[in-house]
Amino acid sequence: MNIHEYQAKEILSKFGVTVPRGKVAFSVDEAVEAAEELGGKIFVVKAQIHAGGRGKGGGVKVVKGIDGVREAAEKILGMTLITKQTGPAGKLVKRIYVEEGCDIARELYLGMVIDRGTSRVTMMASTEGGMEIEEVAAKHPEKILKEAIDPATGLTAFQARNLAFGLGLEGPQVGKGVKFMMALYKAFAACDGSLAEINPLVVTGDGDVIALDAKMNFDSNALYRHKDILALRDMDEEDAKELEASKHDLNYISLDGSIGCMVNGAGLAMATMDLIKLKGSSPANFLDVGGDATAERIQTAFKLILSDANVKAVLVNIFGGIMRCDVVAEGIVAAAKEVDIKVPLVVRLEGTNVERGREIMNGSDLDIISADDFNDAAEKAVASLKG
Repeated sequence: MNIHEYQAKEILSKFGVTVPRGKVAFSVDEAVEAAEELGGKIFVVKAQIHAGGRGKGGGVKVVKGIDGVREAAEKILGMTLITKQTGPAGKLVKRIYVEEGCDIARELYLGMVIDRGTSRVTMMASTEGGMEIEEVAAKHPEKILKEAIDPATGLTAFQARNLAFGLGLEGPQVGKGVKFMMALYKAFAACDGSLAEINPLVVTGDGDVIALDAKMNFDSNALYRHKDILALRDMDEEDAKELEASKHDLNYISLDGSIGCMVNGAGLAMATMDLIKLKGSSPANFLDVGGDATAERIQTAFKLILSDANVKAVLVNIFGGIMRCDVVAEGIVAAAKEVDIKVPLVVRLEGTNVERGREIMNGSDLDIISADDFNDAAEKAVASLKG
């Protein structure tokens, strides 16, 4: 689950992470009130959406005085902000964050991720703050410093000092940097974080170390332990189809391809997507219906796929172990009749009750393209796009 920048800063500050003062606003008048309450002469007005690259898209403005805040708020609130991460459709800005100005001496990067390779939480740091970390990794991998954290000890002061020295912090800045990193790790661990990114992490003219920006993601499977964090969820920032899928315990992620996929099992779903790409097309979604899906859940999954206007063909790839192929077939037939499917439908079934499943589909009035195996299914799905 993702949250907004201002929400991440509120959480981090509770654990001792230093952040600038700021207030969220949902209207121009609220933005002006926030600036008056903060005081000062320089302010930063930031669009609050679940995407990076806001500054390049015109969603971050550094302004002088209350009039500057008002003007920036009028421009940003209600705009459709387009960045690399939003895609061409962009996102509507419904809230902004008004923050006090900061005397920036240096911009750095600090982040935390779960490294699947080492099975450990890893803290990353770089002197290349303000840049996308993927770009730094591609062009200057030597500038990314890493410390894998032992879960038995947590982040140690020694590891934090290594990163602080690597970032070129000096004198009192080292102690402040170490304190910042220890607090960030504490927040990440306590909140079951899956990602934390401070970009940029700034050193001010006075030598303070501050999170000028903050992004946090959380392990959705652990949110039952964090009702306060779950309450921060902004439904407007999430894909409507993904929200609907979550209500039915379906694992669904929208993509930008043209072949809708319905698969049971995350591994098989990923392999299906890869094979579609290998055959020359692209998947429109990731959809894992799970190993215990009912006919009703299959119907819901099918409707979700077909609600995407970009879907020009559907590939159902089911290996029935716990899930029975006849249950899948019943769900497919019922859903296809209800929505009046108008795109090619390719189905590959294998496993428990597969013959009964094939009988159900063959006995329907649907124009189903049957596939013999995994490779055959992908080839037929891609070929169906060409008529």
